[in-house]
Amino acid sequence: MISSARDVHIIGVGSCTPDRVLTNKDLEQIVDTSDEWITTRTGIKERRIADPETPASALATEAARRAVRDAGVKPEELDQIIVGTVTGDRPFPSTACLVQDRLGAAGAYGFDISAACSGFLYALSLGRTQIAAGAADTVLVIGVETLSKIVDWTDRNTCVLFGDAAGAVVLRSTGQPGGILSTKLHSDGSLTNLLEMPGGGSLHPASHETVDRKLHYIRMSGNDVFKYAVRAMESVACEALEAAGHRPEELDLLFPHQANYRIIDATARRLGLPMEKVFVNLDRYGNTSSASIPLALDEAKRLGRLKPGDLVEMVTFGGGFTWAASVVRW
Repeated sequence: MISSARDVHIIGVGSCTPDRVLTNKDLEQIVDTSDEWITTRTGIKERRIADPETPASALATEAARRAVRDAGVKPEELDQIIVGTVTGDRPFPSTACLVQDRLGAAGAYGFDISAACSGFLYALSLGRTQIAAGAADTVLVIGVETLSKIVDWTDRNTCVLFGDAAGAVVLRSTGQPGGILSTKLHSDGSLTNLLEMPGGGSLHPASHETVDRKLHYIRMSGNDVFKYAVRAMESVACEALEAAGHRPEELDLLFPHQANYRIIDATARRLGLPMEKVFVNLDRYGNTSSASIPLALDEAKRLGRLKPGDLVEMVTFGGGFTWAASVVRW
């Protein structure tokens, strides 16, 4: 457990989603599926899809601008920018460096981390540690994905799940009690084959063969992922609550990763939480991977469901396998 020398608060939130909406009815025209099939199995009704010319950095930069504005700070006050993503603009330079330049945050240094759907909470934990240790004062944390660009639109089992979005938060010590009370991170590399994109790295560099074999698309064993996700999310949620000195029944709001309504429902039931204490926007955005939790935070705040003093928990699970949770006194 990290013992914070300084408090670390989320002082600003922002998000950005593409304008294009792809509904289940639209997908019926693309693959052999139906609105009823998708809704029953996932809870998703529609998702946002970025235009071909819109990269992850564009969504990330706009979400960052909104978070910085919400925090009441200037870009030049940022010390560090951490981006969680698996769909950055290119292998290098990092998406964080592109955001830094476009924001005009000349005093900040930036880097990306790859933890799939857990990317935002991994980045949040890193930012918290930097501020708590006095190595940074103001940190921008972003989760962004353009998963539509690595989805096989002929595979009905995966193409119905994912959407594009970005979410961001600004972290800073305020000298007040509360803020981020705990973070817990885990991974299990033995399960990589259950959720992965095989192509594009040094194992399978891009070639005609890898393209023909569709190695540059998401591959997922859905049933296996479901089983591991529910157990892992319950376990890490309880672990983070214990580290923060709280119990599930004390939570005002749970922010689970928005991957599948059945996973969300099962996690809530295992924690003993009624669904009115669980924030869900999966039906409108689909699975936006590392962007899902900050997107939900921003929406909940704008809707008035996230209020100062609330005890909230964020919990996620993703390819790697990775899973994580964080408890925050808002």
